Amino acid sequence: MTSFFRILRLFGLVAWVGGLVFFIAAVTPVAFRVLPDTHTAGAVVRGTLVALHRIGFGAGLVYLVATLALIGTQRDSHIARAVEVLLVIGMLLITSYSHFSVLPRMENDRLSLGGDVTKAAPDEPARRHFDRLHGLSVKLEGAVLLGGFLLVCLAPLPRRSELDRIHS
Repeated sequence: MTSFFRILRLFGLVAWVGGLVFFIAAVTPVAFRVLPDTHTAGAVVRGTLVALHRIGFGAGLVYLVATLALIGTQRDSHIARAVEVLLVIGMLLITSYSHFSVLPRMENDRLSLGGDVTKAAPDEPARRHFDRLHGLSVKLEGAVLLGGFLLVCLAPLPRRSELDRIHS
């Protein structure tokens, strides 16, 4: 059963962190380089980000449940597991804040500007607010990615009993 939970954790981690890397490294730059205007690119990026958040919610939940199962069955009692639980909860909270607070407010600003932020004057209050929220969104996604990279480092650490065997 331990192997099953470890595999589940790996699937969750790969889906979430891999999705974030692909979004940041491929989707966003390609959308803004290839699509005919920034408004269209922004719509594609926003839709992709919403989908990525949904993947993150599912993958984070899978990772969290599998990690708690490992801890609960005493099959994996390494202190790193407790750190992982806190990291995943933090990542889920950040993703939730971005998804349920930041993105809807950005969408409200976009709609109040007639649907295309790029056509609004840079000093327009809704445009300034949108730009500020966009910066926050980028930082939040970066924080989740950093948490994911930390999970990638912590997840393979052997359980305490394996360490004891190695050192004896």
